[in-house]
Amino acid sequence: MTAASIVLRLARPDDAEALAALSRDLIETGLPWRYRPERMARLIGSPEVSVLVAASARRIAGFAVMEFGDERAHLMLLAVRPALQRRGLGRRLVAWLLESAQVAGMASVHLELRAANEGARAFYATLDFVPTLQVPGYYDGREGALRMLRLLRVPHATGP
Repeated sequence: MTAASIVLRLARPDDAEALAALSRDLIETGLPWRYRPERMARLIGSPEVSVLVAASARRIAGFAVMEFGDERAHLMLLAVRPALQRRGLGRRLVAWLLESAQVAGMASVHLELRAANEGARAFYATLDFVPTLQVPGYYDGREGALRMLRLLRVPHATGP
């Protein structure tokens, strides 16, 4: 599988098991497995969620999950198989979702990552995400998280 042979597409229900396994192995390592096949299937079927898959004809190379609210989107998961990392695939997945968020009128995109994951932090910084908050014990009381944000437009004012 080469980066050039990989296409982006929306996830299908039959992708749920493979996406759950990638989440378990690449994202949830050392933590309880929360994104099991049933949960992935619900996300794939949700009208408020985009589950984007990067795949060749035979295998899923990576995926991303973004939930859309009224004005803000939440990048819930992003994973790329280690052998295909640093080839622009993660950037393609996030760029597709950021464009979708802009078209949907989102004001911002939020995400969390393990606070110790300097590689992910640097990756998101290249995509104009900025750190906003450290959350101790965010991951099952075991690890802290870093929240990051990318503004897409000025949010609507609330209140008087």
